[in-house]
Amino acid sequence: MNTGLQSPTGVWWKPAHKAERLWVQIAFAWCLVLFAMMPLWHMKGAQNPSGIRAKVNPNDFARRTYEFINTYKVGEDHGVPVVAPPPGADVYLLGRMWAWEPVLQLERGAQYTLHLSSLDVNHGFSLAPVNLNFQVVPGYDYGLRITPSEAGEFTIVCNEFCGINHHAMVGRVVVLDRAAAPVYGGGE
Repeated sequence: MNTGLQSPTGVWWKPAHKAERLWVQIAFAWCLVLFAMMPLWHMKGAQNPSGIRAKVNPNDFARRTYEFINTYKVGEDHGVPVVAPPPGADVYLLGRMWAWEPVLQLERGAQYTLHLSSLDVNHGFSLAPVNLNFQVVPGYDYGLRITPSEAGEFTIVCNEFCGINHHAMVGRVVVLDRAAAPVYGGGE
């Protein structure tokens, strides 16, 4: 048994073999490459959309969301308001335990600015099957410029555990072709 004052037995103080040094150098060089690629992927890669992030009072964001709902509401879906904003509009989506509000009805090919925030705790915004994921944090407005490229119905899932009813936190985005008629209006 050795104490901290005695050197352990063995050859630990001898220089590493040249093959071992080579692999350490390769691993270190690869770490530097990956470190340099992180900002490049963010700036040049299409997988990391840059957004507009700003601090916001959760009550102010809720007020803006409900003004948005009152302005563009076209119906309800099981008690959740459905909105159909015009192309180019600022679109608001509010996360709270355990719901996303409102249901968004957007036009394919039109550009929008989607604003996401939470009223209570951290939520995860996951748009399936697109594989778009964002952290939604209370006190922050995350604005994302989006242009839906295909028509269909997309599911919003909270992928950040937010409490006992987390599994039921599901929302929807419906993308329509410009000539299509609204799909909601009375699904109470």
